Amino acid sequence: MKNIILTSLVLAVVLIGCSDKAAQQAAAPAPTLPVYAIQSENATTDSEYPASIQGTVDVEIRPQVSGNLEKIFVDEGAFVSKGQPLFKINEQPYREQLNNALASLHGAEAALINAQLEIDKLTPLVQNKVVSEYQLKTAKASHRIASANLDQAKAMVGSAKINLGYTTITAPVSGYIGRLPKKQGSLVSPADIEPLTKLSDVHEVYAYFSLGETDFINFKAQYSGNTINDKIKTLPPVSLILADNNAYAQTGKIDMVDGQFDKNTGAITLRATFPNANGTLRSGNTGRVRLGIKHNDAILVPQSATIEMQDKVFVFTVNKENKVTKAPITIIGKSGTNYLIKDGVKSGDQIVLSGIDKLQEGQAIQPEKSTKIAQVINKK
Repeated sequence: MKNIILTSLVLAVVLIGCSDKAAQQAAAPAPTLPVYAIQSENATTDSEYPASIQGTVDVEIRPQVSGNLEKIFVDEGAFVSKGQPLFKINEQPYREQLNNALASLHGAEAALINAQLEIDKLTPLVQNKVVSEYQLKTAKASHRIASANLDQAKAMVGSAKINLGYTTITAPVSGYIGRLPKKQGSLVSPADIEPLTKLSDVHEVYAYFSLGETDFINFKAQYSGNTINDKIKTLPPVSLILADNNAYAQTGKIDMVDGQFDKNTGAITLRATFPNANGTLRSGNTGRVRLGIKHNDAILVPQSATIEMQDKVFVFTVNKENKVTKAPITIIGKSGTNYLIKDGVKSGDQIVLSGIDKLQEGQAIQPEKSTKIAQVINKK
């Protein structure tokens, strides 16, 4: 009898506790949370690829004759114009070579005149049969030798003038001077491993970057044209993200695709050209080329409406009874602050925009449909 009484008391306490909890749950109002109806729209996702930057012309300045570096006309980092003198090598040995070549030229000219005089003397004598024709032929052969010697002397003069001209080294293009490892008085030679300096023409710069095989296939697929050159003409401008994570002020244009993949990396190189009239960019800069890929009828979900759990990303969808369900989504890219979704949700589905960190599966909410919030998200 005592056991029956104790059991009844325990059951009564449990029932009272359950009724209290049920009452508390019934009394707790459903949270009011903003809800957004997903709509398909056109979007652009950005992909970034490491890039190395070079001037349109990066040239090593090297001596073409040996000698002592007599003068340096420029300083490191200076801007120079095409044809401007940069270095002067001691010209005295090459001027003497030119003088020697000129002397040889004058001697060859005199020898040719003398050979012609001999022909002029022998010609009437042969005609009058005073001397044999053999002597005239010999004189004519000597004339041809003298003529060849004259041509050789002229070539020697030309070569000496060229070498003398090489003693003044000028800028082949306009651009910026690099380091100057050789100082005044140094002995320089065309065989030197290190150049006198480097000169970069950076009025435009090239940004070289690489795409993997899959990225390149996707890259080609979205643009019209039968050939790569046709597709290049339809490519939109690209952005350059600098080392400080800020975008370069001007956009560039992809104008070259390498002819083959690198067998070691499995990637293909592309080149984008950027204007650089102010000289902001220099050869050797690094950055990232940002490519925009267009997607038609894309499903976009704000990043703030997602939650990540165990390497998966979820959203909370809202059904007709205003109850939430945690749905996994597959992300294929980003567009601004939105995720581009491959599957998991579709156009017309409603998702909770914020306050999702405390939601439970199957929990009821009070949807707050805000057109203003939806407009803001669409603009992103």
